[in-house]
Amino acid sequence: MSRYVYDFNEGDASQKDLLGGKGANLAEMTNLGLPVPPGFTITTNACRAYLESGDQPPELGAEVDQHLTALEKEMGRTLGQADDPLLVSVRSGAKFSMPGMMETVLNVGLTDESVEGLTKISGSGRFAWDSYRRLLSMFGTTVLGVERALFDEALDGAKSARHVDGDLDLEVEDLRQLVATYKEIIAEHADREFPQDPREQLDLAVLAVFSSWNTDRAKIYRRREQIPDDLGTAVNVCAMVFGNLGDDCGTGVCFTRDPASGHQGVYGDYLPNAQGEDVVAGIRNTLPLTALGDRDQKSYDELLQIMETLERHYKDMCDIEFTVERGKLWMLQTRVGKRTAAAAFRIAMQLVDDKMIDKDEALRRVTGEQLANLMFPQFDKSGDLELIAKGMAASPGAAVGKAAFDSATAVAWAAEGEDVILVRRETNPDDLSGMIAAKGVVTSRGGKTSHAAVVARGMGRTCVVGVETLRVDPRKKDFRTPDGAHVQEGDVLSIDGSTGEVFNGDVPVMPSAVVEALLSQGQDEATQDSGARDDAAETDHAELVHAVTTLMEHADATRRMGVRANADTPEDAKRARVFGAQGIGLCRTEHMFLGSRRKLVERVVLAHTEEQRESALKELLPLQRDDFLGIFEAMDGLPVVVRLLDPPLHEFLPDLTDLSVKVAVAEALGEPDEAAAQLLKEVQRHDEQNPMLGMRGVRLGLVIPGLFLLQVRAIAEAAVELRKRGFDPRPEIMVPLVGDVKELAIIRAQAEATIKEVGAELEMDLTYLIGTMIELPRAAMTAREIAHEADFFSFGTNDMTQTTWGFSRDDVEAEFFPRYIDEGIFHVSPFETLDIAGVGRILSMAAWEGKETKSDLVLGVCGEHGGDPASIHFFETILIDYVSCSPFRVPIARLECARATLESTGSQQS
Repeated sequence: MSRYVYDFNEGDASQKDLLGGKGANLAEMTNLGLPVPPGFTITTNACRAYLESGDQPPELGAEVDQHLTALEKEMGRTLGQADDPLLVSVRSGAKFSMPGMMETVLNVGLTDESVEGLTKISGSGRFAWDSYRRLLSMFGTTVLGVERALFDEALDGAKSARHVDGDLDLEVEDLRQLVATYKEIIAEHADREFPQDPREQLDLAVLAVFSSWNTDRAKIYRRREQIPDDLGTAVNVCAMVFGNLGDDCGTGVCFTRDPASGHQGVYGDYLPNAQGEDVVAGIRNTLPLTALGDRDQKSYDELLQIMETLERHYKDMCDIEFTVERGKLWMLQTRVGKRTAAAAFRIAMQLVDDKMIDKDEALRRVTGEQLANLMFPQFDKSGDLELIAKGMAASPGAAVGKAAFDSATAVAWAAEGEDVILVRRETNPDDLSGMIAAKGVVTSRGGKTSHAAVVARGMGRTCVVGVETLRVDPRKKDFRTPDGAHVQEGDVLSIDGSTGEVFNGDVPVMPSAVVEALLSQGQDEATQDSGARDDAAETDHAELVHAVTTLMEHADATRRMGVRANADTPEDAKRARVFGAQGIGLCRTEHMFLGSRRKLVERVVLAHTEEQRESALKELLPLQRDDFLGIFEAMDGLPVVVRLLDPPLHEFLPDLTDLSVKVAVAEALGEPDEAAAQLLKEVQRHDEQNPMLGMRGVRLGLVIPGLFLLQVRAIAEAAVELRKRGFDPRPEIMVPLVGDVKELAIIRAQAEATIKEVGAELEMDLTYLIGTMIELPRAAMTAREIAHEADFFSFGTNDMTQTTWGFSRDDVEAEFFPRYIDEGIFHVSPFETLDIAGVGRILSMAAWEGKETKSDLVLGVCGEHGGDPASIHFFETILIDYVSCSPFRVPIARLECARATLESTGSQQS
């Protein structure tokens, strides 16, 4: 029989699948002997059973009874006991952290009767009635589905009637009346009274937390973070400890290192006389963690010791929630903390230097996506800037966009291609869609552990919080500052998430310092950073650069797969090389035949005689040779895979519609244009209904004599010329869109003959690898045969995805992909991350069978997926030899290839 409930002293940190992250870590802290309020965890299995059936498992009630009885015995009180009530919190806790996405209910067990008992036992009527109104608000919103705004408006009304600004300024009678108002709101809008049975409160709260797994915001968050939908959440039931009993109490969130920068020190937020949700929700501006030391040195010193204990135990930066109740410190939660990209690299390297982890583990702690965030541009502040406010730097980066004061506007504008800055008093979980759409987020309230800060850091969004001088008016959709600045909806803002600065207008940006470092790492001599920095900024810069370059060097020494670049020009080739590319995995040649050369290709295609075709090819040869000279020189000593001409035939011919209009107009004017009319006939003859599946790739080379051989000759002649000049060119020739081995065999034989001919003419022995793109399902299915004629396979995952799914990428991504993602058909576009179940299986089979035929067959990937972290990890499992991606993503691919190697070797060892 399944077991659904575990006490905190029965689990450990390894049981996140069963107990969720929060429950597993509460158990781990209990095992460490840290001061954790007693409680129990209802497992993710129970949640999944409830979500599948719509009802809780039959055994769950009895198990909760058993563990609740044990908790009551330990505490010496019963849930909701009239004279001295045991109160509990009911909190979500999934395997993967989803901050603010699911529900929490505090003070469960308070009733009209027990609130009087709590008043007597605590000696504070204000505390008791404040706790009761909090329960009513949370329970009404979370469990009974009443709009949060109704409770907020009632609270604002009570403060307005008392002529005060803060919740703490309300008197006992104000809170009594507020409780009565809240109960009336629930009765009116929930069609039932607030339950006065403490056990009913608990049961309903547990089911509400289960149900919160499938709220819209939770689904959006999981989709963005690629968290599986079938995991479910655990529920943690914990004896309440109170930070809102008076000024000698409080609550806070702290980090063992700065989550924004990675620096060691004391970081966190503290609120006296408050409950934990006040800190996380950002509804009150917090004090620095050191304020606890000014009020309660004993608890502060104990907290610092526990912070050190937890970091050394977890060997990572920890995020900790705590409460102080009348001088007693309680630990409510810990987890490995979310951090910015810069902090991730700094912390990983610091832990290596401290000998807490090795470099392999450090690589596991950083990601390609984080490296990409570090490569974002930064503000150029050398000009005249209008600084209008400054808050807390919550998530770094430079973001510029139009001010939007609600999430719906941010989403709508972003869908129209606008850059947006979301401006809020504070964000709540319902703002997630707006935060995803926006380039950056600004809030006037909250601290570094508020919802806005935590979620923005997790998403890599630039974020500034706690900008107290902003007077944000959501209804008027504007804000003002005491200095007279007035920003309305649609005005442009620039925010610096590294400094907390908010600027009016569009601030220019400059390249990332990490990009400079990576470029320097790829050159013989490091370039000097010309940006002016003060001493502290210079130290930060040097530390970050050291962390990135050291870990990148280790990544290069660790990874099995090579990393090449997709580059079509000498400039791109040079950029790729300094970013660490080990060659070019895809040099597209189609752009070389457009522009002024298009007419020459048109002459080749429409030639009526051999002489006409040869004349045009002869003119094209030196132009194509010069193209390759620059690229081969830039990649001296490294392989360059040149893809022969691939685009559809119509791209080289006059536009059919324009030409038809021209001919028709000439005839209508009585001035027929015979040449245009004849050209029209030729274009009509070559017209295709679906050109992407028509005359392109290898078919061009077979049907139009001399076109591919022109390119092969240009490649060979360019390589010979560079060899004579002392260079070491290493071209490889790739035949596109092959579907049958005979197609490749014919082109290969012609290419080898041309190469031999060039070698004889120039008195040089020439041998080049010749391979093919595997981008059609039929090519993959016949890979065993095709490998006989290929020296390498390069998987074209873009076209393979299109032809496997039957999608036209240009049409479907905007047309129905959003709906597919909403419906859960995709978690992410298959053009961004490889469809492993379908396309991945095809690639795996082709790779295996190709290697069976020819053990030294080189396998590469040259589609967009070559730079996608998740896809790279799959390519490691099917033993791809190299990936190729855009030059800017080369460092990301280098890092992820190393992480994939470590993941693969780790799974093999286990």
